[in-house]
Amino acid sequence: MSAMSAGRSAMRMGPAELVQAAAMARRFYLEGKSKIQIAEEFGVSRFKVARVLETALERDLVRIEIRVPAELDAERSDALRARYGLRHAVVVESPAPSDEIDESPDPENLGEVAAGLLGELVTEGDVLGLAWGRSTIHMAAALEQLPPCTVVQLTGVYDAGTAERGSVEAVRRAAQVSGGEAHPIYAPMLLPDPATAAALRNQTGIARAFEYFDKVTVACVSIGSWEPGISTVHDMLSDEERAHYASLGVAAEMSAHLFDAEGRRVGRDLGERCITVEADRLRRIPEVVAIAGGQRKAAAIDAVLRSGLVTSLVTDTAAADQLLVAGPPPRPALNRTDPDGS
Repeated sequence: MSAMSAGRSAMRMGPAELVQAAAMARRFYLEGKSKIQIAEEFGVSRFKVARVLETALERDLVRIEIRVPAELDAERSDALRARYGLRHAVVVESPAPSDEIDESPDPENLGEVAAGLLGELVTEGDVLGLAWGRSTIHMAAALEQLPPCTVVQLTGVYDAGTAERGSVEAVRRAAQVSGGEAHPIYAPMLLPDPATAAALRNQTGIARAFEYFDKVTVACVSIGSWEPGISTVHDMLSDEERAHYASLGVAAEMSAHLFDAEGRRVGRDLGERCITVEADRLRRIPEVVAIAGGQRKAAAIDAVLRSGLVTSLVTDTAAADQLLVAGPPPRPALNRTDPDGS
């Protein structure tokens, strides 16, 4: 509505009505008074107050703006939360397109926003679990404050030689910010065979970290698509193994757990070779925050959200736009039963 037409609409009210409407609107919107309090002050019924406030909005006497930081997209966030039945969904503006052919998965700004979300979710005495992933590493680096809590690593690392610069450092960083204990895991995520993995799980330091898995109250995980460079697990496997799991319909991976497009877990034998939190334990954690973005990860994010393992999501507009038009709506994520019924 233009200023001139708004003025004409408002002038249909008499001057006393205009002044009274403005005063009531000020009391309600700026001073936070209830409609009953306003009614008592002006000697009218609360129904009269409600009609006046409604008219003030219709006549453009009152303009309401809902503003969030420019990098957050409130409308997409709310739509995504509702579609997947999430507890929290935060959508970040995607970076401006570059000349590069391949989009960079999980840009650093996702980690920064996720760090802020963890600052809201974690309370004193919680146990925070961090899985391996570029996004969780970015998140830990961006942490500025956390209540006192214990921090435990939920998975082994992509490459044991880079542990100090990856998940182990992320756990240490989060513990340093919170002032709590750190329980890192100095082991690769994927081992050659189940026997080697079982032997490592029994080592003192790793076993101590595993003891905390049932105590985790907030977890932070990453999501990977089943393609080179977008999935840690994919990149660690041989060509024959990749082909095998692809034949099972793998669409996504999270913490070395594989999912098909409907969110059903497949290739469970892989978990026997991995140092990672079990899916059933993840399902029991009250708050599991996934961080993942980009168009190339949209289908994988959809699959993992359908699994019911994740309660909250930090993503970007590029992925959100794909997710909001993807297939029929899934069951609510907070109904955290296993899609394959096991």
